[in-house]
Amino acid sequence: MCYTQHMEPLRFGIFLPPMHRTGVNPTLALHRDLELIEHLDKLGYHEAWIGEHHSAGSELIASPEVFIAAAAQRTTHIKLGTGVNSLPYHHPFILADRIVMLDHLTRGRMMFGAGPGQLTSDAAMMGIDPMDQRPRMEQSFDVMMRLFRGETVTEKTDWFTCQDAVLQMKPYSNFDIAVASSISPSGSKLAGRYGTGLLSVAATEPAAFQVLDYNYQVWQEQAQRHGHAAPREKWRLMGPMHIAETVEQAKANCRYGLQWVFEYLSHIIPMGDPSAAPPPSDYDEFVDFANESGRMVIGTPEMAIEQIQRIQDKTGGFGAYLFLGADLADFGATKRSYELFAEQVMPHFTGQLAPVQASYDLVCGAGSRWVDATLGAQLTAIANYEDERNAR
Repeated sequence: MCYTQHMEPLRFGIFLPPMHRTGVNPTLALHRDLELIEHLDKLGYHEAWIGEHHSAGSELIASPEVFIAAAAQRTTHIKLGTGVNSLPYHHPFILADRIVMLDHLTRGRMMFGAGPGQLTSDAAMMGIDPMDQRPRMEQSFDVMMRLFRGETVTEKTDWFTCQDAVLQMKPYSNFDIAVASSISPSGSKLAGRYGTGLLSVAATEPAAFQVLDYNYQVWQEQAQRHGHAAPREKWRLMGPMHIAETVEQAKANCRYGLQWVFEYLSHIIPMGDPSAAPPPSDYDEFVDFANESGRMVIGTPEMAIEQIQRIQDKTGGFGAYLFLGADLADFGATKRSYELFAEQVMPHFTGQLAPVQASYDLVCGAGSRWVDATLGAQLTAIANYEDERNAR
């Protein structure tokens, strides 16, 4: 079953850190990011979440708010979220004010994603102890949620002060808010406590995949405990994927950057059991390893459908699937991958294919019935005209 009747159809989008190979013109890379969001908007994708990073030379967007402001002027329908703002890096009053301004500028297409900051190299350059990032995120998030509700906030911590702080504008819309989560339940717990959405950013990594249902349960329990609803439609899951017309073509496309991205990530985030054997260095073997482990799809639209169905079966249902926005392939092949997905995979899960096929079968399955009816009407019209002509 593609989606359950009690849920909205599955949504699709991108989680765009972004991850660009070094050695490419960074100005061009940033403008291509904007072009990609335009491309997704035209193809009917629902969401784009934009990252914040300040080091490592790959994830080049320093301010998701600035990027979203630019992207909003180039798009019409797609919702644009901070994916995510690193809360320990910002005064919560100033960040909340910027988010509300974006909500107005985009007329409600803004989404707010919150996290502690993925790159500890970013935190180090600001003198922030990595052990302080999550506690600071929770302190900041609490203040921001109160400000969004229109409260006047006085709060003093060891890293920020709010004195009778109140936003000068109320939000334009009831914009989506999501907390990032990976393997630990800390993100799920926070999302439940405040009644926000959950953004599982490593959903297809084997270790994270195994605890998806556990983190969902934590989210639900905390939401109920604090009097909130946590609908599955507010649960977003991210995973890497590149598709082409054939598996061979997808593998050829991803020679460009697949192993580069995986190597980069191994220096950024824990990649499973450190005692396990390293992934294969041979490219073809590496792709097989990546596909067979379920951590990504390098293949065809049919394989993409199977992967998303596998996640649905594991979770019992969720709201949105997000591509990892990384340079697995070059820009042209990347855009084509999103096109194929929009053409063949998205409608499978939104339920749009079945009624079109049923209508086609109704006509084409009737043999010559409709042709005979048309021919009969034409012959009758000719005969009637001849009768009128003879009468004149």
